Amino acid sequence: MTAPDLAFAPIHPDGPALSRFVWGAWRLAEADYANDPGAVASVIEELVTLGVTSIDHADIYGGYTCEALFGAAIKARPSLRDAIQIVTKTDIALISPNRPDHLVKHYDTSRDHILASVDRSLANLSVDYIDLLLLHRPDPLMDADETAGALSAVRAAGKVGHIGVSNFTPSQMALLQSRLDSPLVTNQIELSALHLDPLHDGTLDYLQQHRMRPMIWSPLAGADLLTGTSERHKAVRDVMEGMLEETGAETIVQLALAFILRHPSKPLPILGSMKMDRLRSMIAAERITLTRQQWFSIWQASAGREVP
Repeated sequence: MTAPDLAFAPIHPDGPALSRFVWGAWRLAEADYANDPGAVASVIEELVTLGVTSIDHADIYGGYTCEALFGAAIKARPSLRDAIQIVTKTDIALISPNRPDHLVKHYDTSRDHILASVDRSLANLSVDYIDLLLLHRPDPLMDADETAGALSAVRAAGKVGHIGVSNFTPSQMALLQSRLDSPLVTNQIELSALHLDPLHDGTLDYLQQHRMRPMIWSPLAGADLLTGTSERHKAVRDVMEGMLEETGAETIVQLALAFILRHPSKPLPILGSMKMDRLRSMIAAERITLTRQQWFSIWQASAGREVP
C-alpha cells in the first residue's frame, strides 16, 4: 500500500501547519531501538516519507526520557529538524526517579515551572525552538495571569512558535485566552468511537467556533476498540466489520480513524504505533469518507441508543 497524499495545513488561521496525522512519541522509550540515535533518526525519516511530519511529545513521556532519546537522533542527523514539526507539553509533574523532588503527582502551571520546563525540553530535544507548546492538563491552581505571562514570554523569546492546550474544557480555554496576547491554536483531546463526550459537551463546538483543529489522543480507545470484551465494545466492532466492504476499508482501525476524520473540525489523530506497516495502514484511513448514516451507525452502536 502506498502512502496517501496527506494534507498539510494550518491548525488555526494564525497557527502552525501540521500533517494530517501526527506521530505520538510517548512509547519511544519502549522501542528496542530507542538507545540507537541512528535507528531513531531512520524512523523519523521514514515517517517523513509517509507524510507524517508532526511529532507529539511531552516532557513526562517515558518517565522524562523520550524527549532526550528523540533529541539524540536530531543531534545525530540535524537536517531532520527542518523536515518536522515538534509539539511538546508541560505542566504534569510525575513521581519519578528523574524528578526526586516530586513527592506527589500534581500539575504546575506556575511561571517558574513553565520557563524551566521549556528550557529542559529544548535541551533534551536538541532544537532551538518548539513549534507548538501545549499545557498538558488543566491545573485547578492555575493563575491565568501568571500562566499566560509565562507562555507569552517563551513565545517572545523565540523558544516557542505557538501555544495550545490539552484536555481543557471550553471555559478553561476561554479563561486562558482572555489573558494571552496571541491565540490558542489547538486543544489536544481524547476522542474515539468509544469516547464520544467531546461531540456533545461543547468541546468541539468551541474549537469550530474559534477555527481550531483539535489534535486527538487515543483515537482507537487504547486496546478496547480491538480487544474490549464488553457488549458495547462488541457492538461497535460488529457495526464496523459490517461496513468494511461498502466503505472499501481494510480494517476496523481504518474505520475508527475515519469516524474521527469525518468531523467538520478536521481533527488530527495522533498515532502511537512503532510499526511502519501498521502506520501505513492507519494513514490510509484518509481515503475513506463515511456517509452520515454510516457515521451515525457507529455512534448509535457506541451510545447504545438511537439519537433523540
